[in-house]
Amino acid sequence: MNVDGQTAIITGGASGLGEGTARELAEAGAKVAIWDIQEDKGMAVAKEIGGVFCKCDVTSEDSVLSALGETKEALGVGRILVNCAGTAVAIKTSSRGEAHPLDQFQRIITINLIGTFNCIRLATTAMIGLDPMEHGERGVVINTASVAAFDGQIGQVAYSASKGGIVGMTLPVARDLADKGIRVCTIAPGIFETPLLGGLPDDVRQSLANSVPFPQKLGQPSEYAQLARQIVENVMLNGETIRLDGAIRMAPR
Repeated sequence: MNVDGQTAIITGGASGLGEGTARELAEAGAKVAIWDIQEDKGMAVAKEIGGVFCKCDVTSEDSVLSALGETKEALGVGRILVNCAGTAVAIKTSSRGEAHPLDQFQRIITINLIGTFNCIRLATTAMIGLDPMEHGERGVVINTASVAAFDGQIGQVAYSASKGGIVGMTLPVARDLADKGIRVCTIAPGIFETPLLGGLPDDVRQSLANSVPFPQKLGQPSEYAQLARQIVENVMLNGETIRLDGAIRMAPR
């Protein structure tokens, strides 16, 4: 799919990987809708790239439907959906006689996994009504997993489970939507420069960078965004999870 002129929805587009993707696709000519709960940041990014901002809680059906309506009115129905909204927590299954709080596990699953699927099911239902383009294509969905889906570290049980769920649903969702001309892929980033790492001391960040076989650096949102754009543009990419990690395999801690 040629990005130029298409409407692209980016969840979590106010910062991090989502912001990088919003900027990349806008530069390529897409009409970008940023969906986020961070209103000030989201509006600022949307203004800079000539897009629109929709305040959206990805875990809420009503909120996503409202954002879809706002996007359609301002830019048209989205043919591109990039799911970057997500969060993390670091808690062991059991530690110092205390069990992992169930509500914290449920929260991460709800935002990362259920929120991703909520956006997929509603946005692709709208895509199905669009006229097919070359090769019968109607839309593209890109999800964000993590290397933690495969190499979950100590304290990452909730996060790893949520990202593993995203990996697990990629192929069946792609198969569900294949006859509608909608492709579905997932990117599993390694250690990237995002707000989740922003508060770490410089020596810790450097240590993380040094743990990457090559290149020995933290990934940049622009590098995630570059791959997202390539997935949109390459019609043969479908049903796949792609690790974007410099060949890292995470140690237990």
